[in-house]
Amino acid sequence: MKRERVLFDTSVLVAAMTEKHHWHGRALLWLKRSLAGEIALVVAAHSLAETYAVLTALPARPRISPTAAARLIRENIEGNAEVVSLTASDYALVVRQLSELGLSGGAIYDALIARAAQRSRADRLLTFNPGDFLRVWPGGAAFLTVP
Repeated sequence: MKRERVLFDTSVLVAAMTEKHHWHGRALLWLKRSLAGEIALVVAAHSLAETYAVLTALPARPRISPTAAARLIRENIEGNAEVVSLTASDYALVVRQLSELGLSGGAIYDALIARAAQRSRADRLLTFNPGDFLRVWPGGAAFLTVP
């Protein structure tokens, strides 16, 4: 039986790995499902960097050190996830699509994650920010899931 392929957005990865995050429990359930082999974890390569950046910048006390953030990513994502890299033509396509939608700024990062979901043929994109993804991927509503 084919396992469901679920691309985790950065918002879900960070919540799953941060115990004090208000959505930790909801996100952790999905991460545990992937670690147990119930679902296939898919992650955009961009999200590895973004997850590290967010984890090390959170205003949590105690702060998450760079070493701890790298360990969390290694233990929860590396070796467990299919990491999807985009090509130069993917980036060009996303830029064209956003310009056609009249979108600017940080929307590009959500659009790149949406493109990774499409490229990887994920069955769903797991996010706590569905509105952000609907802006950049108007046809993606059926793929978006909030934990």
